[in-house]
Amino acid sequence: MAALAAQHHRVFSSTPSTTPRTYLLHHLPTPSSSSRRPHGGPRGARLLRRASGDSSAVPAASSSLEELSRSCTTWSWRGMSVNYLVRGEGPPVLLVHGFGASVAHWRRNIDVLSESNTVYAIDLLGFGASDKPPGFSYTMETWAELILKFLDEVVKSPTVLVGNSVGSLACVIAASDSSRDLVRGLVLLNCSGGMNNKAIVDDWRIKLLLPLLWLIDFLLKQKGIASALFERVKDRKNLKDILLSVYGNKDAVDDELVEIIRGPADTEGALDAFVSTVTGPPGPSPIALMPKIRIPVLVLWGDQDPFTPIDGPVGKYFSGLPSELPNVRLHMLEGVGHCPHDDRPDLVHQKLLPWLEELPSATEPEVALT
Repeated sequence: MAALAAQHHRVFSSTPSTTPRTYLLHHLPTPSSSSRRPHGGPRGARLLRRASGDSSAVPAASSSLEELSRSCTTWSWRGMSVNYLVRGEGPPVLLVHGFGASVAHWRRNIDVLSESNTVYAIDLLGFGASDKPPGFSYTMETWAELILKFLDEVVKSPTVLVGNSVGSLACVIAASDSSRDLVRGLVLLNCSGGMNNKAIVDDWRIKLLLPLLWLIDFLLKQKGIASALFERVKDRKNLKDILLSVYGNKDAVDDELVEIIRGPADTEGALDAFVSTVTGPPGPSPIALMPKIRIPVLVLWGDQDPFTPIDGPVGKYFSGLPSELPNVRLHMLEGVGHCPHDDRPDLVHQKLLPWLEELPSATEPEVALT
């Protein structure tokens, strides 16, 4: 599904980019709280030493898809099955993938993070191995509600949310819900401006394209047209070419990544989920929500992202945010694309692990990390 979104975005991009080819990649039993390792300690120190070491572009060691699949279990939400993984001990962290991706997209992060944290990774409804109910209307608000309910019923402890792309936006919406005290930190990896390409309208190029975008939405709602596009882009070669356009580190685009994106697209309900997401409402803007968030926020941004470029409206907003909000820290990642955690996991871990170590515990008062 990420590839289909990329193909749609390839011609009708909603975000300004420095290149004419702009693509969209949106694409174990639970340990008891008493058994979880206290925050920090020797294990955390080892991870910090590892993160500050080799900075080469060689991808970090990753868990195999088969291993990740075996480690997953399910949770029922509104009568629907939601796939998730939990591993490790320590303060909880929840990983939320982007559009068209799944738990497996965190293959290069789960092992590292789980050495000092209890890592949860979830397949949002409509993606991965989670249910894709017929006729379901997918919205950003629904995914945010799912995240909060998962924290409440499964994690049962204040949690750091880590999201990529639309997963980041879902985390922003969840964290901005001031009526619940479930989120203790927020990590945004190239946050999306909305669920689809109708999110950003404050650029003259986008305004000119809006009538055409609405026409594309209409055509995608014709099942025959959407199905033909879906089948074309699922071709492994086409899919790999699209992924190569979105990643800065081309070595990270391997056959396993192609399968991570392609596999769930073959499951029942995947086409309907894609069409609903691309043609539905874009949802709340992160620009409106971020000022409401008072918890510590870490923003990591790949500077070669063709979907949410740093010089686009959303990128410009986030790049200026640290000067406006004392709880926000920003790091630009050089030569990295739209999915930093899989593109250059070493650079992400260098910034993320120390930041996690600095966070106050759930029982300590919150302080702004600067």
